[in-house]
Amino acid sequence: MPAISITRIIRSEGRSSTAAEDAVVQEEPLEIRVSYPSINGDITRNISVTMRTPGNDADLALGFLFTEGIISSYADVASVTQTAENVILVALCIDISDRVRSLERNFYTTSSCGVCGKASIDAINVACPAQDGYPYDDLLVNAGVLYTLPDALRNRQSLFDQTGGIHACALFDSTGTLLDVYEDVGRHNAMDKLVGRLLKNGEVPAGRHVLLLSGRASFELLQKAAMAGINMVAAIGAPSSLAVQVAEERNMTLIGFLRGNKCNIYSGAQRILI
Repeated sequence: MPAISITRIIRSEGRSSTAAEDAVVQEEPLEIRVSYPSINGDITRNISVTMRTPGNDADLALGFLFTEGIISSYADVASVTQTAENVILVALCIDISDRVRSLERNFYTTSSCGVCGKASIDAINVACPAQDGYPYDDLLVNAGVLYTLPDALRNRQSLFDQTGGIHACALFDSTGTLLDVYEDVGRHNAMDKLVGRLLKNGEVPAGRHVLLLSGRASFELLQKAAMAGINMVAAIGAPSSLAVQVAEERNMTLIGFLRGNKCNIYSGAQRILI
């Protein structure tokens, strides 16, 4: 399924108008199902329906299951299968009955908000790994390197170039080398796709990397970054109060308004060399 679609429009300028075509980002539902063994036999459950941009659906499903605390590692996964165009099945080799019962969320997630599917504020607080459970925290990044990241991301946003309406997240190393980029109509989906790729490749925790968000830094994106062991999150836009709170509680570096040669450091300034 393509990531963009072409639609007929009327383009107006001043008092004149012309018929034209425009590229818009594709938004389609993805149903994430899991199957797992239990004392009552094998069980298959629908976990979530998320509105996403088609592409990298396996990574999206893996990242979602990991950042929601449903799986603990890629070793929990037996297989990932796209059973239909908008349905993906993740077969697990562990019994997750207790985790599924405690997953207090509705099964619909909009592209604009991943948190709004949660049934209660308590369910938002996914159990992150203990802070001492990740083996290193030696990341240091020069401020001059940080200032180069937005342009590096922008140069790789191919879907944004075509549509102007898509979010992105990117992973960099401490020298500013771009390692990976994911775009999606939902900012939380782009993040889950990135985390899923890290999980699949055995790169979690990603404590020696910098995460860059194309828009604002929300609570949920900081929560997902914490689950992946990412210690530094930079955003081109503003952070929310809960994002700042998560960063402070998790000893993460949080940077907002990263534009030109300026930024605001909200937490974890010790990792930035100015």
